[in-house]
Amino acid sequence: MSLYTTPLQFGYFLALLFAVLLWFRGWQEERLSDKFLGFVMFFLAMEIQDYTFGFSGINILWEKFEGFPRYFTLAFAPTIYFYLKAQINRDFRFRGIYFLHFLPYFTYFLINFCVFVQGKGAVNNFRSSELSDWLGRLETITIWTSYIYYFYQSLRIYKEYRHWTETQFSDTETISFVWLRNFIYLIIAGEVFKWCWFVADYIIDLPFEKDWWWHLFTVIIICYVGIKGYAQQQPLRLTYSSISILQEEIKMQNTIEIPVDLKEEQLAMKLKIEKIMFQDKLYLEPELSLSDLALKLKTNTSVLSSAINSNFGKNFNDFVNEYRVEEFKKQIKLSENQHYTLLAIAFDCGFNSKATFNRAFKKFTGQAPSRFEK
Repeated sequence: MSLYTTPLQFGYFLALLFAVLLWFRGWQEERLSDKFLGFVMFFLAMEIQDYTFGFSGINILWEKFEGFPRYFTLAFAPTIYFYLKAQINRDFRFRGIYFLHFLPYFTYFLINFCVFVQGKGAVNNFRSSELSDWLGRLETITIWTSYIYYFYQSLRIYKEYRHWTETQFSDTETISFVWLRNFIYLIIAGEVFKWCWFVADYIIDLPFEKDWWWHLFTVIIICYVGIKGYAQQQPLRLTYSSISILQEEIKMQNTIEIPVDLKEEQLAMKLKIEKIMFQDKLYLEPELSLSDLALKLKTNTSVLSSAINSNFGKNFNDFVNEYRVEEFKKQIKLSENQHYTLLAIAFDCGFNSKATFNRAFKKFTGQAPSRFEK
């Protein structure tokens, strides 16, 4: 045990533990996103495996398995991309054609495995050849291209998804998946950090231990992703898909008749919405969604969303949370509620988290709840 070995061993075995737990939960609950995240944790463990063993004095990877393709860098970014798609859509299924996204990794594995099975001599000859140098440069370019493409696509989908949740759910805190966005930023920062070390090593020839620092950064990522990913709530009704939404809108345009007097239709829908919100106080339901309200009004989500936007000038999330804020302002003035905390009253008014409550209250009143109370 030492300064070098302990953190890496901790991160290595923690990553493998989370991988097994996620795979088991994914199999048990038929949760594809957990299976993908399990692979992400496994890939992170393999990233620090060589140095974890090396700093511990275990040299079997170099003595017996030198040349074996045990790195998964080329599969890392597409796996994160598919994890996101499975996490925000419980109906997502991994089809055979998606394996094409992992073609660069399969190519890398096949080439190195074919050399490895020929023996240590073949490995040494291959690594000293010009072909190996050329493939190494190509691999580096492919890795960076993969990172740029899949991380860009993941962040783009995440941004669209966040916008979509605000039009569909009254509480977006538990399904925001902010940690996943932060994870991608951490990976980018980690890669920049690693390549800065490589450049410094090339210029001033740093000692072997210099790589320990960016492996330590990987351990930090393992802890963050493992804890956040495993603790992430898994909504059963989350089915985001930009393609399916577009198809639904086209279908609605083809099947719904345009009313003769649009203003009267919108006004009638406005009155229905206000009536059901005041009488039934649906905003008190913490997990109220656009589909729930549409079901109550016997309409569809596209028509309802359009009615809320045109009549109230808000998305569904702001529309419901403003009702909750007004209810909170009423409840806090009642004498029977004086012995309750602000958060307890907020929860009774339909809010489901402190962060959502504080953000919504400040948005609609311009001040913090504690200041309003005073």
